[in-house]
Amino acid sequence: MNTTEIFELIAGIIGGLAMFLYGMNIMSGGLTKAAGGKLESALAKVTSRRWIAYFFGIGITALVQSSSASTVMVVGLVNSGIMQLTQAVNVILGANLGTTVTAWILSLNGIEGGNFFTNLLKPTSFTPFLALVGIVFLMFSKSEKKKNIGTVLLGFSVLMFGMSMMSEAVAPLKESVEFQNFLRSFSNPIIGFIIGMAFTMIIQSSAGTIGVVQTFAGEGMMTYGMCIPVVMGAEVGTCITAILSSVGAGKNGKRTALMHLYFNVIKAGTFMVGFYLINAFVHFTFLDDMASYSGPAIIHTLVNLVASPLMVPVSGILVAMALRTIPIDEREQKEMEESRGITTLDDRFLSNPPFALEQARNATVTMENLAQKSLFLAMELIDEFDGEKCAEVEHLEKEIDRYEDQLDTYLMKVSQHHLAPEDNHTLSVLLHTISDFERISDHALNIAQVTQRMRENERQFSSKAQEEVKIFAEAVKEIVSTTFKSFENNDVRLAKTVEPLEEVIDGLHMEVKRRHVRRLRKGKCTVDLGFDLSDIGTDFERIADHCSNIAAAIIQVSEDGFDTHGYLEMVRAEKNQEFEQAVFYFESKYSLPKMKKSDVMEEDRIDTSFKEDHPVLVDLNVLDDEGDKRIIRVPAEGAEDFDKALDELFKDKGKKKDKKKKKDKKKKK
Repeated sequence: MNTTEIFELIAGIIGGLAMFLYGMNIMSGGLTKAAGGKLESALAKVTSRRWIAYFFGIGITALVQSSSASTVMVVGLVNSGIMQLTQAVNVILGANLGTTVTAWILSLNGIEGGNFFTNLLKPTSFTPFLALVGIVFLMFSKSEKKKNIGTVLLGFSVLMFGMSMMSEAVAPLKESVEFQNFLRSFSNPIIGFIIGMAFTMIIQSSAGTIGVVQTFAGEGMMTYGMCIPVVMGAEVGTCITAILSSVGAGKNGKRTALMHLYFNVIKAGTFMVGFYLINAFVHFTFLDDMASYSGPAIIHTLVNLVASPLMVPVSGILVAMALRTIPIDEREQKEMEESRGITTLDDRFLSNPPFALEQARNATVTMENLAQKSLFLAMELIDEFDGEKCAEVEHLEKEIDRYEDQLDTYLMKVSQHHLAPEDNHTLSVLLHTISDFERISDHALNIAQVTQRMRENERQFSSKAQEEVKIFAEAVKEIVSTTFKSFENNDVRLAKTVEPLEEVIDGLHMEVKRRHVRRLRKGKCTVDLGFDLSDIGTDFERIADHCSNIAAAIIQVSEDGFDTHGYLEMVRAEKNQEFEQAVFYFESKYSLPKMKKSDVMEEDRIDTSFKEDHPVLVDLNVLDDEGDKRIIRVPAEGAEDFDKALDELFKDKGKKKDKKKKKDKKKKK
């Protein structure tokens, strides 16, 4: 072969391999996007039973056409705490069998026959039409699902084109004695194994290595004796992808990659030693036969079909080996407890934005539940203080702060990727609401601190104040529960009931404060308790405001709007009948106890010593029904307006008194 022919040969092999790997990559990516994050979610949920996990691993790998992709996916799930090592190991075992599907698809290139319909089964016959359909979907369809399908079809077509390109490039090598001698060296089990492992580690794809072997076998250049050690080497070399993926992962992620490596080493090593020991005595004659396109696929399948099911019942051995290699220390145990839940936001998931977004939403739901737990614990402290509960509220507030920080960062990373319209809606809701959930936990901590202050100073609300606060708290509990439920279920209809209740809570806040001032004037309460009640009431009202913001975000985003404040102003300005009915319902449900007439009218029963301690009250001169002057105590705030109103009343009473005197004089006459 001259220099030009050698160059064309090398270029053809490299170009074909590049097209093959690129096609496999975009096909796998398209399949993953088409699943929309559901594969990983399902994988995390159904792996509690080993055989279900095993078959699920087979199915996912067959679907995404890459054991490396599914194994990296599992590394991410384990690293994030979504999946345990004992669950992951069985998925990995299934992935090893599932990856054999790719080899069988590639073996379609070996179909021969002059029949027209038989030739249609060859990829070179139908892939041009798949490519045409794929490019039409990708360029002209507005549907995200059809675009993903188009990507899959194009990826498959490119993959098959790469295989065809490699076949054409290596065809002249059949006449090369030097290359034939090189291939014969593969018959040495050790050399063939090392070459298969090294080549797979370089291209990071066992399917790629097997594809190349199938190409040479299809051209009649490799025997079964040459194919077997190379395929076994590829089994071990494919572990490099998971190992590289685990470099930046935690210890559990590294353990997952090690389990994959250990299984493949045990599988390949046991087969190689056992097979060639038997061959030393039996001398298998088929080793000298030329392999067909399907030959490497048969070898690959038989080894995994035997090894992986046998390993499932004793998969705990792989877990123990990984834990023995990287043991759990006290520091790791503590870190796992502190970061529980937050690690679901793994950067590895960003390669699959829909699934990354789903993990962010799950983390937000966890954050929401923690905020609700914190608030309800704080409310319990109002009735009966408990130091442990107060400390728990403080701990939850810190944990929720960590959630907000990491969610905000993670969501910004997700937003940099292309998302489907419905995923963009989800992203917008999350970005709008995480700060509100965090602020609710802040107010819960404020309430807990108020109750602690009351306990330290031995202060307690009066029975009437306790009853009012209890009703106020029940209204706040309902608005929080309603809001959080509407967020979890993305229930727009339920979210629309939040604003009417928020308006009622505003009214409750004002009325509770007004009643406290009345008790203050009568000497039945103190200024310090007034501060405590005011702080709790303000926290309750602001919690309701944050619930209103969350509900408005859910409603607005569902309608492709993003101005939540503008929406709330519009709702308050344009109160329709349904809104008014909801307000009336909540007002009836959370009405405060009726006040006695004496509580409202008898302003003169105020302790004379009260004024010195409570400057919030001032004296005003008024006339009684007989027109005689007397002094009453009123709040200093608004006293001037109250005094003007009394002046008008005095004038009317003075006129009435003059008229009465004139009538009395006429009667005497």
